[in-house]
Amino acid sequence: MMLLVDAGNTRVKWALVDDDAALGSWRAHGAGLHAELDRMAIEWIGCTRALISNVAGALLRERIAAALPAEVNVEWFASTNERAGLRNGYREPARLGCDRFAAAIGARALAPGQDLIVATCGTATTVDAVRADGLFIGGMILPGLALMASSLARNTAQLPQVAAGRATAPLFGDNTDDAIVAGCLSAQAGAIERAVAGHGARVCIVSGGAAPSIAPALKVDYLAVDNIVLVGLQVAAR
Repeated sequence: MMLLVDAGNTRVKWALVDDDAALGSWRAHGAGLHAELDRMAIEWIGCTRALISNVAGALLRERIAAALPAEVNVEWFASTNERAGLRNGYREPARLGCDRFAAAIGARALAPGQDLIVATCGTATTVDAVRADGLFIGGMILPGLALMASSLARNTAQLPQVAAGRATAPLFGDNTDDAIVAGCLSAQAGAIERAVAGHGARVCIVSGGAAPSIAPALKVDYLAVDNIVLVGLQVAAR
């Protein structure tokens, strides 16, 4: 049984999957904050292999390694020139975030042979373009929805902290809270829509913790996918 782990800047997502399972079909799965790692690891008992994407630094890597069951065959997923049919067009391929590489692999597996955009909306929002022939072109990185809202509260004298993930605000807010939410959502949606138009993409895949807030604001068709990084890791593990 394979353990897949997506260790992000804020949360750790994981899934246990059988070798012959359908794409995105988990035996068990979960997520939690970094501080909850030991609780999550209790459910990893029984896995024999692990494929782990970690963008949260060396300390979390050490903690994950210590939490794994004994004698597990571990691979730390990294961005390479090519994997699972995806060619890495980054100027320095190894410097592409491994979570973005995995997400692009997963998106291509779900929509093979098509120009596509994959937007992962978390602490940061990444919007990446994949060509129909399997070339990862590159992408955008911008502050995530909550980070945008908190930066306004932290760096201005009078703007309040708002819950950016609450119900969608009107396009033009008639109060300060709604105006902040509208601005943050418009920035997120606008980046994704611009990427879709600029790439001429027929498929837009949206994933991540903030996706349920951002996706309804989009004026383009999209496919919402939970845990696209884990889907990519599952493809890469094959």
